Amino acid sequence: MYAADERRYRDMVYRRCGESGLKLPPISLGLWHNFGTDDDYETMKRMCFAAFDHGITHFDLANNYGPAPGAAETNFGRILRGELASYRDELIVSTKAGYLMWPGPYGDRGSRKYMLASLDQSLRRLGIPYVDIFYHHRMDPETPLEESMLALDTAVKSGRALYAGISNYDAKTALRAAAILGELHCPFVLDQVRYSIFDRHIEPDGLGAAAAKAGFGLIVFSPLAQGLLTDRYLNGVPADSRIGKGGSSLKRDHLTKKRLSQIRALSDLAAARGQTLSQMALSWVLEKESVTGALVGASSPEQIVQNLGALSAPPFTREERGRIDAVCRSDE
Repeated sequence: MYAADERRYRDMVYRRCGESGLKLPPISLGLWHNFGTDDDYETMKRMCFAAFDHGITHFDLANNYGPAPGAAETNFGRILRGELASYRDELIVSTKAGYLMWPGPYGDRGSRKYMLASLDQSLRRLGIPYVDIFYHHRMDPETPLEESMLALDTAVKSGRALYAGISNYDAKTALRAAAILGELHCPFVLDQVRYSIFDRHIEPDGLGAAAAKAGFGLIVFSPLAQGLLTDRYLNGVPADSRIGKGGSSLKRDHLTKKRLSQIRALSDLAAARGQTLSQMALSWVLEKESVTGALVGASSPEQIVQNLGALSAPPFTREERGRIDAVCRSDE
């Protein structure tokens, strides 16, 4: 049986989600990839154990993570009920509903019918009575925002979730969601959004300022641009990489000559800071105001441990930030 490392909390410094009392590690483990039906279960276990042994208490899922959809929840639930069962109160488990999960008009988007049915299915797959955070996974112009937020409120007040979250919400809609949940006295903690050195769409949108104003935190996904901000593609496309395997949202045509030139330039900047490219990319997003933490996927325990090196890096100098920005401006 697994026994967690007694030193797991020694070096980790946790961050509050906005103005709430909930704290999360700056780096959390996302189960978007590598927890599917055809992935190796023993590797899944070793990744979860390595994460928790180093103070990563937050494990992030969604109803559609796999493949097949639901597989990540099923596999993580098996680990959670088995080796991690005695540590449940030390863990934050989050899941989401918002994308297509089953056929017909009630298996997608943001209706009360879909969201609460999806949450019940997620809890069955996970084998637990509640999740810590339940997110609406995307904005839905076809459903009144009040209806989706009332579904989150029901999830919390029925005991199926402890906190409410939203994902892929822009600043304007996130502020409206925060106001509705505030009126309902429903604890709303996070907007989960895509953000990286290569993808800064939340900056002109003003999402950071909106989060600070309304008192919620931001947790970012794809901080490594699905692997582009790593050393994986510096010398070609490995067969076992996301691009090499195919079937993911990261395609070969994303790795243009200009993008590869940028990756190599950023890798050189990271080396000058004494970091790997992935560590520098994580340090960069974590230095941003209102960012509670970053979700990182992994294919091995070693990747998780290496990424944690981002937390011991020195702050960026003005010159370093300027050089990173200059590399990205070469894409314009």
